[in-house]
Amino acid sequence: MPVSNADIAAELNKIADLLDIEASNPFRIRAYRRAARLVGSLPSSVTDMLAAGADLDELPGIGRDLASKITILAQGKSLPMLEGLEREMPPSITQLLAIPGLGPRRVHVLHEVLGIDDVEALNIAARAGKLRNVPGFGVVLEAKILRTLAAGAAGVSRTLLSVAEQVAGPLLEHLRQTEGVHQAEIAGSYRRRCETVGDIDIVVASESGESVMHSFTGYKDAAEVIERGKTRATVRLRSGLQVDLRVVSEASFGAALCYFTGAKVHNIALRQIAVGQGLKLNEYGLYEAGNRIAGRTEEELYSRLGLRFIPPELREDQGEIDAARQNRLPRLISLRDIQGDLHVHTNAADGRSSLRDLAMAAKARGYGYLAITDHSRRLTIAHGFDAKRLAYQADEIDRINEELAGFTLLKSIEVDILEDGTLDLPEFILGRLDFVVGAIHSRLDLSEAKQTERIMRAMDRRCINILAHPTGRLLGQRPACAVDMERIMRGAVERGCFLEVNAQPHRLDLNDAHCRLAKTLGLKLAISSDAHSDVELSFMSCGVDQARRGWLEATDVLNARPLPALLAMLRQRR
Repeated sequence: MPVSNADIAAELNKIADLLDIEASNPFRIRAYRRAARLVGSLPSSVTDMLAAGADLDELPGIGRDLASKITILAQGKSLPMLEGLEREMPPSITQLLAIPGLGPRRVHVLHEVLGIDDVEALNIAARAGKLRNVPGFGVVLEAKILRTLAAGAAGVSRTLLSVAEQVAGPLLEHLRQTEGVHQAEIAGSYRRRCETVGDIDIVVASESGESVMHSFTGYKDAAEVIERGKTRATVRLRSGLQVDLRVVSEASFGAALCYFTGAKVHNIALRQIAVGQGLKLNEYGLYEAGNRIAGRTEEELYSRLGLRFIPPELREDQGEIDAARQNRLPRLISLRDIQGDLHVHTNAADGRSSLRDLAMAAKARGYGYLAITDHSRRLTIAHGFDAKRLAYQADEIDRINEELAGFTLLKSIEVDILEDGTLDLPEFILGRLDFVVGAIHSRLDLSEAKQTERIMRAMDRRCINILAHPTGRLLGQRPACAVDMERIMRGAVERGCFLEVNAQPHRLDLNDAHCRLAKTLGLKLAISSDAHSDVELSFMSCGVDQARRGWLEATDVLNARPLPALLAMLRQRR
């Protein structure tokens, strides 16, 4: 069976995790993480690329050794290197990295001092009070870990939306090509574009339930058939993702899609509206006196309930039903509204594409501008820029811009915000740039008061325009740092600063609640890909999904503006 890009990326990340826990060379660890991210973002499957005779070592940042390992994984074989790492350290130890407060170094210490190599062993040790005496832990962290374990956070298995797309997309296409299938859509948290999904729900319209069941349970990537009936079935895929299928008639497809898409509280609210009108609503349709009066399409269903159609991303019972009733739903931002990208890295630092390649790729996407934001000098592992290198890059950008027609590269940098709120580079060089992105990459463990004050001090500097990935979280790997987000947003409005919705699938930072708060406060946001290669410019769609969940419209988004309007807004405080 073909191996998906998500499967290959997961194995590369597993290697990186084990190397990280072993305290291996950080550059080696970073190489595997970058390779995993690249493979996960490729528009074509690696297996198809190999079948077409592609040389993987021609991919940006992939040398001959990594290309060989990726090829082995794509062939469904095991890597001797990974097997060796798993002999030295059990693979279950990587589960500990999902627990807030446990990074690779602390997991390494736990393994060395207490022999802890899985969540169960950690729970036993924490309940026995053994963690507090381990170097670097203490009573407070032990209590925090116990609370996390008691809440079951470490045992909840969720999949990044971007990974679920790679797995569920081919299955959906497989079902759509099945004889007798009229319509098929993925529903649930996937369709609401949540950051992570627990499982996948698929709704199919067909009068041939048996043939659909046979096609679904016989899918090439189905590892286990958990349940199979006439109109419903559940399988577990090789990736571990569970998929639930429901087959309905065409007359019920809209009702079923609505039922299996909305959050539970949204669906309850819809049913209450129906009851108030003397109707009955379920997954098969809207009924009056036993007769189905709507259900073929979602639009028909919402209209019959007296509501405007509610986009799937908003179906969380957070005010969308009243807004639909009062004709106040927002015109949500879409990918075609985006006119440029304001956070991108080149191969002069830790990226994998050149200035010119990034410019051409962005122009091909229909953008009018692209901001180059390599790291500043403090991030030595990312080959961060000092003032001299930044000045040289600015000159290079000027030269390239002279050759481009209808497109502009913007000079910028992702400058580190130091612990005291000062910046990693002098203001004389930052003032030469079109704008400046500020970011925190260290001391994410500061108290809420100190972290908030640190950011406020940085925003006091007039050269700072945009705060990147404001909470510093990594989904499933690192929790958000403690900050007073409302105070930061109010401070940004007062100072003429902006915050970023970072579109990297493992960040999606700000979250949807933060986006709604920003909209309420009148704070404009930038949606940026944080791309480290030309391929990763496609991550913009993930950020747009997040912004849509946060009720954002084009007028709320900084880079949904043409270049002159964008620059006018950025230069207001200079």
